[in-house]
Amino acid sequence: MNNNVIFRRLRYTFDLNDPAMVEIFGEADYKVSRSDVAAWTKREEDEDYRAMKDVELAAFLNGFINQKRGKREGPQAKPEQELNNNQIFRKLRIALTLRDEDILEILAQMDMEISKHELSAFFRKRGQSQYRHCKDQILRKFIYGLQIKYRHGEE
Repeated sequence: MNNNVIFRRLRYTFDLNDPAMVEIFGEADYKVSRSDVAAWTKREEDEDYRAMKDVELAAFLNGFINQKRGKREGPQAKPEQELNNNQIFRKLRIALTLRDEDILEILAQMDMEISKHELSAFFRKRGQSQYRHCKDQILRKFIYGLQIKYRHGEE
């Protein structure tokens, strides 16, 4: 999935304005400006659009975890240079303190039925025999499901 789309969806889902987005990056000790946030939220057709790098989305998600769960003691986690759907899914799960049942319920609302075993395969370490790559469709449905749950007041 496109990093900018994920960023925009999360911004909309949790009703975050530019200063709030900058603050979330700050939670991960990552400096961005309001103009950076504005450029990442533009559509590709816009001349001010700028593609969001994996490291920038990783920093945002790390800050989101810190904001929702509190900073852990010691040095902050360094944002990953490369992100895949599994890592994005895992970071959202951690930030929102979601259990397997919660995720399966969110996906079921989006007409996506997967088993608990399939879900756990997404959160395994890469290289482990049960590890499965999370496809764009699953991550997209999950993020839209979050929108329904959090934007429309089911929280």
